[in-house]
Amino acid sequence: MQRATVKRYAVISDIHGNRWALETVLDDIKRKGIERIVNLGDSLYGPLDPRGTAEIIMHLNSFSVLGNEDRLIFTPGEAEPSPTLHRVQKNLGQKHIDWLGEIPVTRTVDDNLFACHASPHSDTEYFFWNICSGGAVLRRHEEMRRMASGIHCPVLLCGHDHVAQSISLQNGLLVVNPGSVGLPAYKDDIPQLHVMQAGSPHTRYAILSQDNAEWTVEHILLEYDWETPAAVAVKNGRQDWASWLRTGKAVVD
Repeated sequence: MQRATVKRYAVISDIHGNRWALETVLDDIKRKGIERIVNLGDSLYGPLDPRGTAEIIMHLNSFSVLGNEDRLIFTPGEAEPSPTLHRVQKNLGQKHIDWLGEIPVTRTVDDNLFACHASPHSDTEYFFWNICSGGAVLRRHEEMRRMASGIHCPVLLCGHDHVAQSISLQNGLLVVNPGSVGLPAYKDDIPQLHVMQAGSPHTRYAILSQDNAEWTVEHILLEYDWETPAAVAVKNGRQDWASWLRTGKAVVD
């Protein structure tokens, strides 16, 4: 009997306009001969190169979903005005805005992968983490299973928190977060002040392989020229982004 061909997917997320990191990841994907790419959103927002990043992704043969900060770019009144948001909107052309507006919030790929930005029912709620006064605390598996209720695919793909990890739940669901291509750390004050950090400045993505009913995950981290986007962040008034890009760490003041 002839053995079924192994399917491979490259899973990317949270590029945040970091064209330099994205180019490194895509070169690695191409070298590995992987043709299916799933992009989990938050592709353009940030003080880096949203237009250049959009041009790459728009011409990429990929399955994309919309991130919460993608949504802010083309939805008036969704976010308080900020210099960074204004710069992104000014940098993009109408064709880029129209393209963002056509990306679905969730999607199913090959009847096996359920792709979302953050969690199946929200583009702002971390799937893996509860945020409390002590920071980010890993959710119990029972809570994760409830959040994934109604998902009938064997694999759930999510991003948003920028931290690479995979968890196999007791109901057989494999949940994969590929980490962030473009921003390895950040500080946020919603729902309360916390940091998320990968711990190093590398760009990250994941390779998901299907061999019959078996799924395996490989988390990839790559060196790239992170000094270049860090310098762009400084030029555009975001010293905080520059520090996160250079170190992969964020510290609450």
